[in-house]
Amino acid sequence: MRLLDLFRRIRGSDRYAECVLVFVATTGAVIVCEATGRADAVIPSLLGVIACALAETEDHWRNRIVSLLVTLACFAVATAAVQWLMPWPWLFALGLPLATFGLVMLGAASARYGTIAGGTLILSVYTMIGVDAAGGTPAGFWHEPALLLAGAAWYGVLSLLWSAISPQRAVRHALARVFDELGAYLDCKAALFEPVRGIDREGRELALAMQNERVVEAMNATRLVLIDRIGGRRPRGATARRLRLYFMVQDIHERVSSAHYPYQALTDALFHHDTMFRCQRLLGLEAGLCRQRADGLRLRTAMTDDPAPMAALDDLAESIDYLRRLANPPAPHLLRSLEALLDNVGTIQAQLDGSAPLMTTSSDSALQNPGPRSPLDAWKRIRIQLTPRSFRFRHALRLALALLAGYGVLRAIHPNHGYWILLTTLFVCQPSYGATRRRLLQRVAGTVTGLVAGWLVLQALPVTEWQLPLIVLTGVLFFATWLRRYTLATASITLFVVLCFNQVGNGYDVMWPRLLDTFIGAAIAALAIRFILPDWQGRRLDGMLAETLRSHAGYLRQILVQYDSGKRDDLDYRIARRDAHNADASLSGLLANMLGEPGRRRRGTDTALRFLAISHSLLGHLSTLGTHRQRLVSDERRALLESAGKTLAADLDALAMAVEAGQPAPVANETPLIDELAAASDRADDATGRLVASQLGLLARQRDRLVEMLPVTEHREGD
Repeated sequence: MRLLDLFRRIRGSDRYAECVLVFVATTGAVIVCEATGRADAVIPSLLGVIACALAETEDHWRNRIVSLLVTLACFAVATAAVQWLMPWPWLFALGLPLATFGLVMLGAASARYGTIAGGTLILSVYTMIGVDAAGGTPAGFWHEPALLLAGAAWYGVLSLLWSAISPQRAVRHALARVFDELGAYLDCKAALFEPVRGIDREGRELALAMQNERVVEAMNATRLVLIDRIGGRRPRGATARRLRLYFMVQDIHERVSSAHYPYQALTDALFHHDTMFRCQRLLGLEAGLCRQRADGLRLRTAMTDDPAPMAALDDLAESIDYLRRLANPPAPHLLRSLEALLDNVGTIQAQLDGSAPLMTTSSDSALQNPGPRSPLDAWKRIRIQLTPRSFRFRHALRLALALLAGYGVLRAIHPNHGYWILLTTLFVCQPSYGATRRRLLQRVAGTVTGLVAGWLVLQALPVTEWQLPLIVLTGVLFFATWLRRYTLATASITLFVVLCFNQVGNGYDVMWPRLLDTFIGAAIAALAIRFILPDWQGRRLDGMLAETLRSHAGYLRQILVQYDSGKRDDLDYRIARRDAHNADASLSGLLANMLGEPGRRRRGTDTALRFLAISHSLLGHLSTLGTHRQRLVSDERRALLESAGKTLAADLDALAMAVEAGQPAPVANETPLIDELAAASDRADDATGRLVASQLGLLARQRDRLVEMLPVTEHREGD
């Protein structure tokens, strides 16, 4: 039974399909080569399989046909160009950086083109390695390209068949990843409700903001997969059900992101009561429900009935009711915040346990397609990025010059068997300094480990036929680990290379060149990221801070529209909400990359981290407004709150302009506005009016916190 459960877990892994396809493709290629006595075809055909697998995109089978044809066309041009130019070093040195720059810039059109372009670059270097391994004199011009393309086409056909057999698998796994990340986000959120003095609350708030980045990335990936499945058609069947589930995830994320009242203030006010502990426990149980949902999607199993979350919700309701009946109850605004919180977590639980129905798709259920609409649109996207201020342009130029330098070094040191330098540089040189440093260490450690393992295997299994199963298994292990455990993936592919070359020669002869070339290629990548247009994150910080503030202002304006007309999850609202969370996630990622840079290159790290924490708190109050949105009944109150909201949105825009221009932050006297909102909250006779006034007041306070941490200048009357 345990073995059956283990198999189901393995089958439910998001890497299962890729591993099965690589296993079948590499096994088939090895069998054909051995059966026909063409041991010399093993290396290029297997390299073609790997390159095509690396260039694979998560497309529906109909779109995958087009992607596969484009991939094979790019591969054919690349292999032919490499084959033609390799005997002419000067022409090769000219074409290598130009092709690299063009392929990296192609990624500006869309992520799909970027993936195909990356695979084409990898295959180009594989062609160099294959031609070099064949002694530079293959039997005919198309010998090496044909074998590489045959391996790529073989894998592509298998992948296409798998996609046609299981078209919804990618959607299920994408949604499962979102629920896993939501579960982790709920755990981070629960930690903020712990009523213990002396805890690092700022650290927990930063951890929450960093986890939100991962949630947003997972949601964006799911949206792209759904867009590919839906296309221009009306969603139906399984796709329609999972689209509704995606909209439910969006609503849950907005509710989980909400912050009804500052956590520190709640902890201080309710320190001697059990309410905060009960909130913490309930959120932890709801995190477990998220993981159950994720497992159900992966393993295609039903949710199990668990009475604990419902009991925890009832206990929280009783605790809040007990606070209300105390002789000296907490302040009314605290009780109102707790009641709104109870309503919010209750709705989340109903959605997670399946008792709340999924929303029906309608004309407002369209998803914004981020892909180019035409070749002209794709070219416009690329042209916009053709500036030194673009991080993609800088990375493209940096990688092109790094590969050119690597080619110069290999020609000077050892023209034969030196193309591993280019492959190492290609894999190690990442867009950011921190990512390049991590990849460099992982690449070197993995290569050393793989070479040691290769020496041991050659000693233990000297017969080449016995090594064939290991070639297949190491190729599969590479794809099982390369996204999450790159060191192990590098070790696997290094062992794969040693065994492949041992089929046509002596595997021992590859080891020292592979190790030396890895060190040289890694050193070139390190020098390139350090000295060729270094993209220090501090240079982008002001622009990212400003973009975050603008996106929050846009989100607030869309929320205000809904309080005037009534709740409606239309496309404009969902775009504004997504833009706000994307900006918050981008800021989180930028700061994470900045922390990996040299100390003297970090600019205002402490201030930026505090800004991120405050910005995420501000986003929490915006999410609270979005969670409870409905049309306000009183025209007078609606006008007051609309005016206050527009003032706050304008303040955020003004602050964004000041930050972007490097000017002192403008300060308006917000005390009267905060007092007016507090009074409106106290005298409102409906729960929605009180909540909106309270949250706008909290937004104003967060806005003031942002101003306080930045240089300020006072606005005079009439300015």
